[in-house]
Amino acid sequence: MGAPLRDDFDGATLDASVWLPHYLPAWSSRAATAASHRVADGALVLDVPVDHPVWCPGDHEPPLRVSGLQSGSWSGPVGSTRGQQRFREGQVVREEQSRFEGWLPSSGHVEIRCAMDLSPRSMAALWMSGFEDDEEQLRCGELCVVEVFGRSVQDGSAEVGVGIKAFRDPALDQDFDAPRLPIDVAEPHTYAVDWDAEAAVFTVDGDEVRRCPRPPTYPLQLMVAVFDFPEWSTGADDHLVPSMTVDHVAGW
Repeated sequence: MGAPLRDDFDGATLDASVWLPHYLPAWSSRAATAASHRVADGALVLDVPVDHPVWCPGDHEPPLRVSGLQSGSWSGPVGSTRGQQRFREGQVVREEQSRFEGWLPSSGHVEIRCAMDLSPRSMAALWMSGFEDDEEQLRCGELCVVEVFGRSVQDGSAEVGVGIKAFRDPALDQDFDAPRLPIDVAEPHTYAVDWDAEAAVFTVDGDEVRRCPRPPTYPLQLMVAVFDFPEWSTGADDHLVPSMTVDHVAGW
């Protein structure tokens, strides 16, 4: 895993040795996947402006717009199927990505302290996804540290998604749930996971939420993102800009 990570976002820009400000650019391009973000006053703000482009238009369903950072990236050559988090069979690389290893933990502790401003058509999350550079690309499971859909938010509570997502990894069992917690996600909270080969323990503000056996222990990259789903629009929310304000991300 290397040195511990502690990013308090106290500089003027992102730490380029840790973060790539693009969302899975191999399936699109870096130009088309650039995150809308700013670093100021000791915080990172990710948001999805109303004119933000749709990600992989005409290919990914449902249509989505996303601003995200990731702590790892790579791909095979253009036209190959070698890449990260492919979302359909037969998907091919559109823009080759150089290998980037910002921070890739395989066990330990990861946490984020953040506040979310969400509408019913948006979502914010921190998850860790397999770096997926094995030849058969089976090490693709995920640990979801926090995933909140705005449509689940009520006064003083929200459904907070945590757990293991197996995807195409036959060694993992799908073990994901979104229990409703009595927290206001618009206020800062600390979402964390501690994991080893035996179990992953998910906490919110230090309180255990779920415990899942046999999590992935291969290299995982951090993914922090805000999503907007235009098809979920009510017509009265098109002007809203979902955002995620991150106080810190840490791991050891």
